[in-house]
Amino acid sequence: MNYLLGVDLGTSGTKTVLFDEDGNVIASKTIEYPLYQEKNGWAEQEPLDWWNAAADTIHAVITESGVDNKDIRGLGISGQMHGLVMLDKDGNVLRRSIIWCDQRTAKECEEITARVGAERLIEITANPALTGFTASKILWVRNNQPEIYAKCAHILLPKDYVRYMLTGDFATEVSDASGMQLLDVPNRCWSDEVLEKLDIDKALLPKVYESPEVTGVISEEAAKRTGLAAGTIVVGGAGDNAAAAVGTGVVEDGKAFTTIGTSGVVFAHTDNISIDPKGRVHTFCCAVPGAWHVMGVTQGAGLSLKWFRDNFCGAEKETAAGMGVDPYYLMDQQAARSPIGCNRLLYLPYLMGERTPHLDPDCRGAFIGLSAMHTKYDMLRAVMEGVTYSQRDSVEVLKTMGVSIDGMLACGGGGSSKLWRQMLADTYNCAVRTVVSKEGPALGVAILAGVGAGLYPSVQEGCRRVIRLNAPQEPIEENVPKYEAFYRMYTKLYPALKDCYKALAAL
Repeated sequence: MNYLLGVDLGTSGTKTVLFDEDGNVIASKTIEYPLYQEKNGWAEQEPLDWWNAAADTIHAVITESGVDNKDIRGLGISGQMHGLVMLDKDGNVLRRSIIWCDQRTAKECEEITARVGAERLIEITANPALTGFTASKILWVRNNQPEIYAKCAHILLPKDYVRYMLTGDFATEVSDASGMQLLDVPNRCWSDEVLEKLDIDKALLPKVYESPEVTGVISEEAAKRTGLAAGTIVVGGAGDNAAAAVGTGVVEDGKAFTTIGTSGVVFAHTDNISIDPKGRVHTFCCAVPGAWHVMGVTQGAGLSLKWFRDNFCGAEKETAAGMGVDPYYLMDQQAARSPIGCNRLLYLPYLMGERTPHLDPDCRGAFIGLSAMHTKYDMLRAVMEGVTYSQRDSVEVLKTMGVSIDGMLACGGGGSSKLWRQMLADTYNCAVRTVVSKEGPALGVAILAGVGAGLYPSVQEGCRRVIRLNAPQEPIEENVPKYEAFYRMYTKLYPALKDCYKALAAL
């Protein structure tokens, strides 16, 4: 039997899953690590935490499964996007990674736009200058920590640092590189024009591959650390959302998914590149060679629910622990006690600023309509509904771009909630399905590894062999107009608060 490994490097932890070639889970292990927020709007992590979590989870699943490591045909890595990893000439980490949700780089985004030109930047990178993207982080280090920048010999993305530790190779692939603001997205290569205008040495950047391509093999040193066989292939892998697309079978025109993880994403595949000239959604190369995807991003989707859980649901966490269930299971039941609209309470999920459709690093979360009659259950449901409305914002933008969506899949932690899926179905007014496998990104990069190893002839064929869908969850007819009314009210709130957010940030 042949096996494949998928490593999913997330924000809260790294999950490694061992699959057989039919996509069945053989073993799984997750290890969490901290997020450092020294200032308001900052977010950093330790790259060595990622490496240790990846190495230890790989070792754990191989040990638990008892499979012969020589039967593991390949490994793929999915990673949180946009993070900046800086290494010196000896491969040592120079500073903590500034990760995707960090919002410190507004001035650097202005600098990028001035140097490249707003329209030209979108033409080349398919996106406006954004605080979350990697290029502005590079400039921030250069502007604020020049002594560190002077020592930098290699710039990597989070998953590509783990790749380096596994193989010794400096490599990335097109889907993750698309989020750096340095890639020529239409032509799938580094942009010499952008690099020159930003005065970034191209030699700092790794080689770019397509996602299923082999980028290297497991080194002798990494083999001892992980339990893998030296020489096992490692493929390009993908950014987390591109990996999730493969893991849910969204690899052909008309297919789309909604992810509610730490961030929230509405993602649609397209064989023909489509770029929003207003920059409200992001166009990236996808994990299918020669194709792209368009996606809208909510910064604080599942993060909003986790924030609420950690600060207001201590009793639920304690009760869940005693019952041996996930606290989110109890929170779902409690949210269902509140009606649609949460007794006229709305929530804006802008805990970490926002990307789609507002592109505003200064906006922040808010409850609107809070009164003495509201309960914790109303607030809990309002958080879930607010995240759902933010996903609907992305769908509306995609419609204006002519991107076709014939059906919607739900994935991520939020996608496992029947209540949240029903909110999506009712708010989108379309059927929402889930895949049988809950492994999303890990399964996606395992399929990519299978293509690289020659087990599947293409990404699409690998998905057809492996991906199985559950029955659709249809919208409830009488719920649709109720959600529509609250969504329309939701869309009026950001414009009303925009100037207040800017003033608050300036205090």
